Amino acid sequence: MNNRKLILLWVIALLISVSCSSCKDEVVDNLPDVTDYPVVGTNQSEAFDEMNVITKPVAGDPFFGQNANYSGKTPKYVKNDNGTVTDMVTGLMWQQTFDHNGDGSINVNDKAVYSDLASIAESCTTGGFTDWRLPTIKELYSLIMFSGKDVSNLMGSLSGGEIPFINTNYFDFAYGDVDAGERIIDVQCATKTISVGVTQETLVFGVNFADGRIKGYGVTMQGQPKKFNYLLVRGNQNYGVNHFVDNGDGTITDNATGLMWMKNDSQSGMIWKDALSYAENFTFAGHNDWRLPDAKELQSIVDYTRSPQTSSYAAINSLFNCTSITNEAGEIDYPFYWSSTTHASSNVGHLGGWAVYVCFGRGMGYTSMFGSTATWVDVHGAGAQRSDPKSGDPTDFNTGNGPQGDAVRINNYVRLVRKAQ
Repeated sequence: MNNRKLILLWVIALLISVSCSSCKDEVVDNLPDVTDYPVVGTNQSEAFDEMNVITKPVAGDPFFGQNANYSGKTPKYVKNDNGTVTDMVTGLMWQQTFDHNGDGSINVNDKAVYSDLASIAESCTTGGFTDWRLPTIKELYSLIMFSGKDVSNLMGSLSGGEIPFINTNYFDFAYGDVDAGERIIDVQCATKTISVGVTQETLVFGVNFADGRIKGYGVTMQGQPKKFNYLLVRGNQNYGVNHFVDNGDGTITDNATGLMWMKNDSQSGMIWKDALSYAENFTFAGHNDWRLPDAKELQSIVDYTRSPQTSSYAAINSLFNCTSITNEAGEIDYPFYWSSTTHASSNVGHLGGWAVYVCFGRGMGYTSMFGSTATWVDVHGAGAQRSDPKSGDPTDFNTGNGPQGDAVRINNYVRLVRKAQ
């Protein structure tokens, strides 16, 4: 075969290769790439029993299967020296500091009322970029670190050694401005995600990097516009978009995160220790590596466009089956679901006694915030992330817990997860 024929065959093969590659790209581009929504690990390396830090358990030990046993994707950041931080796991770029007025101090003067945040983002030029936006709740929650310790027990001043729920090696952070009358925990960071269920007032979902929770926050306080902390984001606009596939065998795969979920939940509640054991001993659809999801994995399947009030279902895609319950107000509702993540406290006496759950129904609380008399209402919205004691008697909390009377159930439900591949 002469050189001319060899060259001709090589050109034809190259054209066929390019053509097939283009066809393949067209098909793949119709779906979110698995790298669009990687769930970042929680950074929780300590292990806990029902109250204290313990040596990390191994398979067969009590409390095996908790977050410290399954670390997930290691958080990884790069500080860009232009006022921005890039998350190397998610591909999102963030503002580096809560010091928005540039005076070298993070305090109440760096906050803004919610109605101003869209225009603040539109005019932002941090790092020379002009495509900043207010994050969704799933984008902002990607930054939470459960190596943090809840400071809700601190009323007056910081005691030293507090650990916030955000990586302070990369992000400039400060607790609430107590000199201006704020509480230490007043670090409510706003997102553009609005609760679709609560109708008494507009609730903005936010992440609190001081107490480690997602709650729906009212845009007013005592009749005045409430001021919020915020961090703006840019890049990877597919982050937080699920792509669920029903596998037809009682399991559901999210092709966006690479996680496989049980279609059914546990259908009954249990304490945290039993939830871990339930998960570790579960075999289904030919898989024996099911486990209790960590807080960020569990939050990844919340559908914030749904709520019991608006869709008559849980805040989750309708492919999933959710057991209905009767809540504290006597309404048909949907459960809180345990995660494998401990919600650690800076209170030495209760260091590891509570674990993270996510509300897939109403975020109930016993409060008078919507009226003159305290009553049970949806105070934080479907999709809130709070915490419950790992064991105990729910009747000890007949009026809830904390300033807004968060419902305490203790016997929470379970939905199991595993890696899809």
